[in-house]
Amino acid sequence: QDINAYNGEQPEEKLPFPIIADANRELAVKLGMLDPDERDKDGMPLTARVVFVFGPDKKLKLSILYPATTGRNFDEILRVVDSLQLTAYKKVATPVDWKPGDSVMVVPTLPDEEAKKLFPKGVFTKGLPSGKKYLRYTPQP
Repeated sequence: QDINAYNGEQPEEKLPFPIIADANRELAVKLGMLDPDERDKDGMPLTARVVFVFGPDKKLKLSILYPATTGRNFDEILRVVDSLQLTAYKKVATPVDWKPGDSVMVVPTLPDEEAKKLFPKGVFTKGLPSGKKYLRYTPQP
């Protein structure tokens, strides 16, 4: 109820995401969700703000541990989920600071001929001092 109230919603409303009550902190300890630096009045480590993203294959795809003193960045979490979904189904990777709609990188293991067939909007190589052509980009499929 406190989480809903903080977000300005009716405390009776069901949360739009799963949440687990862990009053004894057993799960937090088991999953390493404790802030190593921040402690409560009794000297116990505070529970950190941890985000776990699991794929449909039930494998961990992402974990982010924010210190207890730092709030989560939901824009970043959503950006990463968009990237994980895109890269799971297309043979691309997302570069630093990528946002949905930006160009993506063609995975280096994909041969040039196959890349041309998979990405009809074109594949563009970034020129590098080494002359190597491993940074290939394409508009987001």
